[in-house]
Amino acid sequence: MPGCAGYDCSMKFRVVIAPDEDGVFVAECPALSGCVSQGKTREEAMANIRDAIQGYLHSLEKHGEPIPGPVTEEIIEVPV
Repeated sequence: MPGCAGYDCSMKFRVVIAPDEDGVFVAECPALSGCVSQGKTREEAMANIRDAIQGYLHSLEKHGEPIPGPVTEEIIEVPV
């Protein structure tokens, strides 16, 4: 990542994990469009999405693209 030469750098990304209809856990990083992975367990899905995020960031850097900013999140209450 830019500005991290010779240093240990890290970034935090929000990840959403949900089981699908087949019982596989699907993990998605909303800040990185299309960055999705899966696993047989939540732990496997987390490890896989971490790898997917690292690959995504590497691709952005390789192509000179900026890292997207964080996704803002709000909680909305609705009557049911």
